[in-house]
Amino acid sequence: MISMLPSSSYPLTLSRSRPLRYFVFFYLYVMQGIPAGFSLTALANYLTAEGIKPAAIGSFAAVVGLPWAFQFVWGPLIDRYQGSAMGRRKPWVVGAQFMAFLASLGILSIHNPLTQIQALGWVFFGHSIFAAIQDASVDAMAITVIPDDERGRVNAFMRGGFLIGTGVGAAVFSQILRNYGFFDAALTQSLCLLTLTILTCFIREKPGDRLLPFGNIAVPASFKPVDEQQVTPDHDFRWLFTELFKGLFSKRSLLLFGATAAAYVSVSLFSRAFNYHLIQRLGWADTSVSLLTGTYGMLVATAAALIGGYIADRIGPRRLLIIVLAMVTVYLIGFNLIDALWSKPTLAQTGLVALYFMDPSISVAAMPVLMAICRPGVEGSQFTTYMAFVNLSDIAGSYVAGHALTYVQAPTIGLLAGGLAGIALLCAFATLRYYSTSREQPS
Repeated sequence: MISMLPSSSYPLTLSRSRPLRYFVFFYLYVMQGIPAGFSLTALANYLTAEGIKPAAIGSFAAVVGLPWAFQFVWGPLIDRYQGSAMGRRKPWVVGAQFMAFLASLGILSIHNPLTQIQALGWVFFGHSIFAAIQDASVDAMAITVIPDDERGRVNAFMRGGFLIGTGVGAAVFSQILRNYGFFDAALTQSLCLLTLTILTCFIREKPGDRLLPFGNIAVPASFKPVDEQQVTPDHDFRWLFTELFKGLFSKRSLLLFGATAAAYVSVSLFSRAFNYHLIQRLGWADTSVSLLTGTYGMLVATAAALIGGYIADRIGPRRLLIIVLAMVTVYLIGFNLIDALWSKPTLAQTGLVALYFMDPSISVAAMPVLMAICRPGVEGSQFTTYMAFVNLSDIAGSYVAGHALTYVQAPTIGLLAGGLAGIALLCAFATLRYYSTSREQPS
């Protein structure tokens, strides 16, 4: 049996295989993207087309995404309790995946999403709790097993996986939703999550790890090379929180992450507003918007992530971050200044596809920068906190846009988003230049 192979020859060991690291972190993020695409794109566009008020849809999106904003709660627990025969992070990953699958089954209790929109939001909220724990665990695993010189490319695969998952959730699930109904769409999501959870059970972090916490499947310790010995830190919560606060509240951390969060908010603001404008103002079908998002938008976004990851490792993520923030600013301001031409389908389609180029570009540039300033011993907690507030930024953008559309039009929201992106650009440029010149170490 494959589980009885010596640890040095077992093929599915993350620390031993670069291609495996790319594949595993790719599909783990596909797993996160499918429910996001289903709930926040396919369902949100469906509700918009059926006449649900934008404020209600904005509130739905906020409820679904809320657990992601508090995933920093799980970081210290994941860093504190990591002594397991299955490895440091894998028990958290697999456990959260299985619970997310079970929570996904609760979505099947919704019979009519149009009349049960509040209940719909809360059952997705329950799923998001465990999906957020899984995300925090995967991020902690990534920092543990990914070498520094691979972080740009692996982050690209992670973001690419999320975008492909989101694209599938948007394009495929919008068609299932319209042609077969909500129940079939929710059931398909649950089956996808179960399949990917089973796949994760066959992965080891390092040689010597068990595949499962029970049974005669342990690898003899004699097969474990000296250079692969797994050292599990044993710090109490006081030490963890002290180091975490030092990492989060250093001046450089606040400035760089503040710029990153502002960039995410700007893209989220305009994304929700533009989708609403296409469906309600220009008369697009919700399936057309979801399909375009999940096909061309997904392909462009994935290409941006993969190419951006390669560039980040070549020219450095700091330089790439400045280039990306400048692109986001120019796009948001420029595209919204020509809103009179949005009625032309080709231009509107190009603008929508280009919009999905922005988020992955920010991710592949900003994530390696944020990983690099995480403090040793609390890397998982610190990076998870960053990701929690990135998710909160996305939620805040959707929520604010949903309510702002009651008073102003999408182009106005887009111009304000462009101004916010410009502020993020200036902040990041000044911070990176200052610390590069002074060569100051993170406090």
